[in-house]
Amino acid sequence: MPLFTTGDDPGSSFPELLRRVGLDPHAAMLAVNSSGDGATGSLGVPHATTCVAVNYGEGVVMAGDRRATSGNLISHRTMEKVVQADGHSGVAIAGAAGPAMEMIRLFQLQLEHYEKVEGSSLSLEGKANQLSMMVRGNLSAAMMGMVVVPIFAGYDQRREQGRLWAYDATGGRYEERDYVTTGSGSLHAGTVVKVGFGADMTKDDAVNLAARSLWEAADADSATGGPDALRGIYPVIAAIDSEGWNRLDDDDLAARYEAIVEEVRER
Repeated sequence: MPLFTTGDDPGSSFPELLRRVGLDPHAAMLAVNSSGDGATGSLGVPHATTCVAVNYGEGVVMAGDRRATSGNLISHRTMEKVVQADGHSGVAIAGAAGPAMEMIRLFQLQLEHYEKVEGSSLSLEGKANQLSMMVRGNLSAAMMGMVVVPIFAGYDQRREQGRLWAYDATGGRYEERDYVTTGSGSLHAGTVVKVGFGADMTKDDAVNLAARSLWEAADADSATGGPDALRGIYPVIAAIDSEGWNRLDDDDLAARYEAIVEEVRER
C-alpha cells in the first residue's frame, strides 16, 4: 500500500485510492472509448440485457439471462450478469458489458477495502450509495454510448428484510419495494412479475416468478437469451436472505424450466 499524508489520505474509498496513485479506471475507459473514430457502434461492444430482482420479504431473488449481443449478433451465450457483491448482497447489470463488469469488480473491491480499513462492513444502504457514485463516475462514457444500468439488492441485516434498488445512467438511485427489472427485455419481464407478484410469496415462489419472467422476455425480445437445454445453459438466479447469498444450481433450474415448458405446451 502507498503512504499518504494526513491531508491526502483517501480513507476507505478504493476508487479514490486508485485516483491518488494515477490509476483512475474511468479515465482509462474513456481513453479506450475515444480511440479511433469515437463511434462505439464500430467497436462491436457486447451488451448485457435482461435482469430482474424480486423482493419476497425475507429476502430477495436476483435473476439474469446469459446472452450478450453486439447489434444483431450473439456475442456470448454464457455471460454472468448477476454477481455476488459480498456475503449478503448482489449486483445485476445491463448495458455495455465491458464497463459493467469492470464496475462490478471495482465495487466488490471497494466493499472489501472499506471493511478492512474501517473494521466493519457498510450498511446495505451505504453499499447502494457507493454503487451510485460509480455509476455517476461512468457518465462521460455513458454519453458515448457505454451505458451501464445496474440493479443492487440484498438482505439488510439491520432491518432484517430484503431490499432492492434501481439506477439510471446518471447515478440516480431509487429504492423499490416489490421488484425491479432492467435491460432490453425489462418491459416483458416486468409485466410478468407485476402480474404474478404477491406480498405473501415464499422464496420458491419468487424464484419461479423470476424464472418465468426471463422465459417470457426471451420469447419476445431477441437480445434476451432463454434457457438452452441443448448446451446446458440456464439463467443465473440467486436468493439472498439472512443466511447470505445462495445461487441455484443448473439441475434445479432445469427442473423449473421443464415445468414451464410443460405448462406452455398444455396452454
